[in-house]
Amino acid sequence: MTADNSIFIGNKPFMNYVTSVVMQFTTKNAPEVIIKARGKFISRAVDVAEVAAKRFLEGQVGMKDIKIDSEEFENKEGKQVRVSTIEILLEKK
Repeated sequence: MTADNSIFIGNKPFMNYVTSVVMQFTTKNAPEVIIKARGKFISRAVDVAEVAAKRFLEGQVGMKDIKIDSEEFENKEGKQVRVSTIEILLEKK
């Protein structure tokens, strides 16, 4: 699994991410794609995975694995904060 099969969810328009996932499977012929997100973007990552797999690549792509975790880092004020993370692994059927 190479890093270029990973899509990090952030502030870009929702459909940009869906298009990226679809392109990985169609144009780049990737066997699997990882959708990664942290904190408030987790629900958006789930939506991207669902829309890509069920609307655009229906019958071609399925959910293989979902990993949840949390990361600890220092915020701007110097306090330790924990943020939840998710990785959704989609694979070609």
